[in-house]
Amino acid sequence: MSRHTFCHWVLSAVLCLTVVGCGDDGESSVPAASSDGFVPRSESQARELQYLRFATAHGQPDGPLNAMAHMEREQREPTYHVADGAVPATAWDDQFAKMAALQDTRDFDALYLLNVLLGYRGNPMLAPGLTDKIEQALVNFKFWYTDPTPQGMLDNSYYWTENHEAIYHTLEYLMGQQYPDRVFGSDGKTGREHQARAAALLQSWFDLRMRFGFSEWHSNVYYQKDATPLLTLVEYADDPAIRTKAAAVLDVLLLDIGVHTFRGAFGTTHGRSYKKDKLSSLDDDTQGLVKLLFDTTEYEYQSTGDPGAMLFARAKRYRLPQVIFDAARSPETFVDRERMGIALNELGPVEANPQAPYGLSFTDPKDLSVWWGMSALTAWQVVPLTVQTLEQYNLWETANFAPFSGLQTFTGDLAYAQTFAASAARMLSFGLLKEVNTYTYRNADYMLSSAQSYRNGSFASQVHSWQATLDPNAIVFTTHPFRALVKSLDWYQDTETGSYWTGEASMPRTAQHNNVAIHIYAPQYRQKNPGILDFFHYEPYTHAYFPQDHFDEVRQQGPWTIGRFRDGYVALYSYRPAEWLVYDPTVYATNGMVKPFDLVANGGADNVWIVECGRKADFGSFDAFVTAISQAQVDVTVLPTHLGFAGGFNVVYQSPSQGHVTFGWEAPFTVKGAEVALTDYPRHASPFASTPFNSKTARIEKDGVGVQLDIERPSRLVYGR
Repeated sequence: MSRHTFCHWVLSAVLCLTVVGCGDDGESSVPAASSDGFVPRSESQARELQYLRFATAHGQPDGPLNAMAHMEREQREPTYHVADGAVPATAWDDQFAKMAALQDTRDFDALYLLNVLLGYRGNPMLAPGLTDKIEQALVNFKFWYTDPTPQGMLDNSYYWTENHEAIYHTLEYLMGQQYPDRVFGSDGKTGREHQARAAALLQSWFDLRMRFGFSEWHSNVYYQKDATPLLTLVEYADDPAIRTKAAAVLDVLLLDIGVHTFRGAFGTTHGRSYKKDKLSSLDDDTQGLVKLLFDTTEYEYQSTGDPGAMLFARAKRYRLPQVIFDAARSPETFVDRERMGIALNELGPVEANPQAPYGLSFTDPKDLSVWWGMSALTAWQVVPLTVQTLEQYNLWETANFAPFSGLQTFTGDLAYAQTFAASAARMLSFGLLKEVNTYTYRNADYMLSSAQSYRNGSFASQVHSWQATLDPNAIVFTTHPFRALVKSLDWYQDTETGSYWTGEASMPRTAQHNNVAIHIYAPQYRQKNPGILDFFHYEPYTHAYFPQDHFDEVRQQGPWTIGRFRDGYVALYSYRPAEWLVYDPTVYATNGMVKPFDLVANGGADNVWIVECGRKADFGSFDAFVTAISQAQVDVTVLPTHLGFAGGFNVVYQSPSQGHVTFGWEAPFTVKGAEVALTDYPRHASPFASTPFNSKTARIEKDGVGVQLDIERPSRLVYGR
């Protein structure tokens, strides 16, 4: 421990720190000072009750989450009452059947049912026999892919992305804790044995998240699925070390959400996101959590069964550090730079016995969850371990892997399979979430966020590469479509593995500095592919989402489309001429929008898009911003093709705010003649935290209020002034 750190700890003790994990209720018995470093209970409880009232305003309790809202509100408001037995014993039979059938996402259902079991058993609102059904379903639960599958069944569960890992391990740990001597139906082992296994797996998961962050970076879908198991552990784990580690990782996650929200919108680059979550932040899975914790939006809650909002609304042990609340609400202008994930060169060259970074192994089954957790199943380094696992656990026939059964032809020659995987990595590694450097600029009027120079030219099936956010609905981003626009009147119909709005058929090479970003598209694989690779093809254009209905005004000046929302401005340039695609509302869903919102740049899948944000405080009137942008010089040079693929572009942009900016497919990013780094960021660098990459400690602090985290000790020290 450094002298500075030791002195800070002494000072923290003097300030009457609260240490989660030290007492029976998750807090120390040391009296709090005038400010204990947490959001005051009176404030958080008022928002919690607001959500509970919203969730219970209409009808009787239905699903597990909504039922918890009714039971929790009844406990807090003596005048509120729901009839005994309001939730019948058969109410959740569908969830029990899904769990028994080993269907994918059964772990999500199980986590909510576990919260009912641990938090509300004996509540008269639940009909007799219902909690017994929950208990039996969870005792019989298959907790991990290595456990035996009942004869005659296929296990179609997906265990391996980091959010699923956290949930499965949490379920196993807490069920083992609750029933230590009971024999579990999945493998005949006792609850105590399951708890011990899950404890080791959780320790590894905590360690990876603290050191490297989240592979599914800034995900407005899966951060909710990470937060809920972490919160469940804080609330119900008996072991203070597990509680403290879970709370520490949860703090890091919530800081990540907090610094990347604007007016209640978690509107950033995302490692994983879908159409439903991208085109309006009101529809994303973190909306309720963000509103309840940070109170930064004028919009109402959107779901009466929101997992994040509900579990935080009933939390007793976990309290949000004030510094994270302040970060989410800060009106100051700031930059956040982060590095997350583990570096991996999926493109080769292939070599024998590759050495994994950070002491990990590409061949040891214990590290499988690391590589599959970042969707590196088809990375050439991991191919032998992937094949071994698929065959050992009969996964080829399951729903998740059957579409790729054609690749079994290569498994007889693993060296050739590795060479093939590297040569086709631009396509086959479509889900890979390796090390990424993200950059976000936020002020009181807008937020701009990008993944810097990430997997340029490769298919990334669920990545959201950049976004400008002025409001939960007033957002702008570009994509390269993997599939044509689907003819449907269902706004939410969109495939998860690359589509018209979800993911990038080819990732742009992106560079952002403050309020300006350049995105260069140049696909590095063929538009159509033969044989077993025929699944991979893409559309010959790029396009932008620019919802005119949700802006106060939108103008087009030459190659620029420029919008205003309140006092925030956003301008979008396309090298290829871009035109509004007018949707026939009898054929295509528009989500109630009347004006065109889809800006299509035909002429090729390679293109240059430039975005610059501004505001009244910096530019004055919107007219002045439009004039400055439309007069800005842009020079684009088309580069020659390389190996049969688009060579990309070189770009020179005379930004009205940032001055002379240059960038290219291979060229560095410069602003006013100085090169700007796009890689090797710290784990976190913002006014609220400065954390080195691959660190097991973190300090989140601003103006003498903060939280200090150490995943090894473990400790979580929260302090105020």
